Amino acid sequence: MERNELYPMFLKVNQLDVLIVGGGNVGLEKLSFLLKSSPNANVDVISIDFLDELKTLANQHPHVNLIQKAYDISDLEQRHFVIGCTDNLDVNLQINQDAKAKHLLVNIADTPDQCDFYLGGIVTKGHVKIAISTNGKSPTTAKRLRQLFEEVIPENITELVSNLNLYRKTLKGDFQNKVDEMNKITEGFVSKKK
Repeated sequence: MERNELYPMFLKVNQLDVLIVGGGNVGLEKLSFLLKSSPNANVDVISIDFLDELKTLANQHPHVNLIQKAYDISDLEQRHFVIGCTDNLDVNLQINQDAKAKHLLVNIADTPDQCDFYLGGIVTKGHVKIAISTNGKSPTTAKRLRQLFEEVIPENITELVSNLNLYRKTLKGDFQNKVDEMNKITEGFVSKKK
């Protein structure tokens, strides 16, 4: 049976250097997605031309820089990961090859076999963030699951998380004792009523 082998991570992109190569519709989509989840992300966007909407979005985020030029391998210096989304497949494949040579994580838009990571569906409610992946098979399913979770997660989840964090800090004993106590207090979240 086929399974999703992806390992989810939550990156502090406000502390990383992200590069997006492409200033068209897909570049706008990738930048929008990144900034929706992480408004203070450090992002350079390189492109020969930029959509007006992308320029507007970049102007609203002080940590986003637009660099009007053609891609060059030197653009990968001092980066943590790169997203290639130009309108030219050959350029995107070159970005992938160059990034691999530098041991950088890379995502090439609409080319799953050229991606080290995917930008999945994300649900954010205060301190709670859920990432959804369909292993690149069905972005529409991820979108519908995101909508479902947005509806069912209560708006006051941040208050609950904050209160549980305060309680956790008062617990004494070793790590396992703390885990056991937190499990007891939160088991009602998932227990089914009979």
